[in-house]
Amino acid sequence: MKKKLLIGVLSALLLLVFVAAILTSVDRKKIHRTGPAVKGRIAIVLDDWGYTLNNLGAASKIKQRLTCAVLPNLKNSSYVARRLDELGFEIILHLPTEPKEKYPLEKETITVSMDSGRIREIINKDLSSVPGAKGISNHMGSRVTEDPRVSALIISEAKKHNLYFLDSFVTAKSACPLLASRLRTRFAKRDVFLDNQDDPEYIRKQVVKLSKLSEKKGYAVGIGHDRKNTLLVLSEIIPELEKSGYKFVFVSEVIE
Repeated sequence: MKKKLLIGVLSALLLLVFVAAILTSVDRKKIHRTGPAVKGRIAIVLDDWGYTLNNLGAASKIKQRLTCAVLPNLKNSSYVARRLDELGFEIILHLPTEPKEKYPLEKETITVSMDSGRIREIINKDLSSVPGAKGISNHMGSRVTEDPRVSALIISEAKKHNLYFLDSFVTAKSACPLLASRLRTRFAKRDVFLDNQDDPEYIRKQVVKLSKLSEKKGYAVGIGHDRKNTLLVLSEIIPELEKSGYKFVFVSEVIE
């Protein structure tokens, strides 16, 4: 009799546990379904870190996810990369590449006249000066990104180091999107430049434009720079957009 009673009690307890588990599962699904919808994912990249340390303080005030592109082999390159990583940002190598325009070039800028060995040597050296890099983007490079041979080499090196490639998309004739697809390399492309004018109102309008684009296509990538006004605007507008339902992500979270 006691044995039957014990079995009955244990059966009842097991039934209660089973029912509770089902109810918990239903509750979680309900919470997931009724949670706030994300309007769009926004990946913002800030280029040209490494020249100075001037804006690290301003960057530390931004708590959301940003991607920071650090120029290699400058006095501050390694320190800035480590400090930005400590602040919680994603770090990528901002690889100097040859433009069609007559701009002053960084030391050891990759050009279309270089052979494959020299290009690989430069990329490896540059990566060693930007610790913790998760990807590579092109600094300038309208001539290089239109050149299939050199672009393929850079993208292949990114893949070899398990990095993604971000096309700053400084020319509509860029060969990088097609090459990245063919080479099966993780890839993203810039959608909007945020600070072609160093004016807070202009920058704000460009960020809003980026947010609308992210809502339309699911995500969007914007590129700004290591500048006081850019960081000031971002520190103000990012929390506003978050409250409106937009999600700020690293570039690695939107790569294809």
